[in-house]
Amino acid sequence: MKGFTHIGSDGRAQMVDVSAKPMSTRTAIAKGKIKLQRRTLDLISKDQVAKGNVFATARLAGIQAAKQTANLIPLCHTLPLGDVKIDILAARDCAKVTCTARTIAQTGVEMEALTGVALALLTIYDMCKAIDKKMKIADVRLVKKTKKEVVAAVYDRRNQNKRRA
Repeated sequence: MKGFTHIGSDGRAQMVDVSAKPMSTRTAIAKGKIKLQRRTLDLISKDQVAKGNVFATARLAGIQAAKQTANLIPLCHTLPLGDVKIDILAARDCAKVTCTARTIAQTGVEMEALTGVALALLTIYDMCKAIDKKMKIADVRLVKKTKKEVVAAVYDRRNQNKRRA
């Protein structure tokens, strides 16, 4: 199937071969939100939710999830994450989560950023489900990705030579 990198010519799912691609500094930023009742936000801000500190726990869950992306999503490459940040901002009727993931690798970190956001939001949901029956997770999306400077040379087995990366 032309245009789908994870589908081989025989129609089977396959991992994309990135071995000949140069190592680059890569960053991805993903965002999402969870609608919460005002009372729920007040309890979170006062650290009075029975399960504990909601945003601190969600932050850790998001970081851990980003680090486990290759174990959760078939065909994702295992990446050496250099940095994962989860920022949570309480708004009037929601909590907004942003995940920034960085690596030096041969492929991007979009899935890690999206996984970090999704699990941080799910953790907020789990910790507040007993007190808020109207929560709604929404707008999980990639908002930015960058690839900068080539930082290493790689051996291109297809062309049997070393490319300066």
